[in-house]
Amino acid sequence: MDELKTLETMGLTLPTPAYLMGAILFGLIGYAAYRYGKKASFAAFKWIGVALMLYPYAISATWLLYLVGTGLCLGLYFARR
Repeated sequence: MDELKTLETMGLTLPTPAYLMGAILFGLIGYAAYRYGKKASFAAFKWIGVALMLYPYAISATWLLYLVGTGLCLGLYFARR
C-alpha cells in the first residue's frame, strides 16, 4: 500500500474501472472497424478504427475518453453513408 501512496505523491494514479471498460469497449469497436475497413478496402473505416484503438493512450480523463470515443463511433456511422 505504501507503493501506491508513493505513486500518488508523484502524480501517478491508477485508472478507474469505468475508464478501463471504456478503453476496452472502444478498442474492440476500433479493431472491428479496422478489420472491416481492411477487408472491404474502405479507408475511412480503417483509419477511424486505428484512432479508436490508439486514442485511450493519449487521454487520461474518463469523461473525455467517452466523449472522444462516442465522436469517433459517430464518425464510423456517418462514414458508412
